[in-house]
Amino acid sequence: MPRFAANLSMMFNEAPFLDRFALAARAGFEAVEFLFPYEFPAAEIATRLRDNGLRQVLFNAPPGDWAKGERGMAALPGRQAEFRDAILKALDYCAALSCPRLHVMAGLKPEGVPHDTLTAVYGANLAWAAEECAKAGVKPVIEPINHRDIPGFFLNTTDQAAAIINAVGPEKVGMQFDLYHCQITEGDIVKRVEKHLPLIAHMQVADNPGRNEPGTGEVNWPFVFRRIDELGFRGWIGCEYRPAGETTAGLGWFAPYRRAA
Repeated sequence: MPRFAANLSMMFNEAPFLDRFALAARAGFEAVEFLFPYEFPAAEIATRLRDNGLRQVLFNAPPGDWAKGERGMAALPGRQAEFRDAILKALDYCAALSCPRLHVMAGLKPEGVPHDTLTAVYGANLAWAAEECAKAGVKPVIEPINHRDIPGFFLNTTDQAAAIINAVGPEKVGMQFDLYHCQITEGDIVKRVEKHLPLIAHMQVADNPGRNEPGTGEVNWPFVFRRIDELGFRGWIGCEYRPAGETTAGLGWFAPYRRAA
């Protein structure tokens, strides 16, 4: 049966961040993910995980200046030293939280820089990050993001991600397959899951349009989740969606997969 992790950056926003762990556990989740942990001490987050019987399954490496619109540094020339510092900081948190996956964001394409240059920088940075992550027992993942939510993002399609992963080494880097982004950019999500399944280390889900919970949009989620299960995917599926209303009220879709009380 598919395993779902609550995304605490987007769900349970009725409460302060550190209080969302308890709400996720109460709702029946066994695991959580979020965007960034860095404004909180790792020890405090670890305590919330432990006290609520939760596993941390994913978060993002520092992306540069998020407030100023930066969305990662992995493909950006001239940012290599900052990128390496960011990965090492993230790995400290991975160790404290026993987190096995780290999302490494590519970044926005700078004007006037050839695509081949960005690809070369991206590949070299990911290869370095993969070596450091391997020492810590962590697998870095890369995520294609749609052109509508983050215009100018370097990595847009699952085929593009697969090419990068195969160049660096599938044993070193995995794909973070976000079904919402794929539905917008490419569609045909089940066939794309089937095609890329050997590379997929983590999934995420939201309905389209609106990026709300499953069942609020155009996708037949019971079929999609059943097919993912039939294919034998045993990783986590992060619920990276914006609840259409109060978070718990919108969890009817989750009832068949909920941890028993």
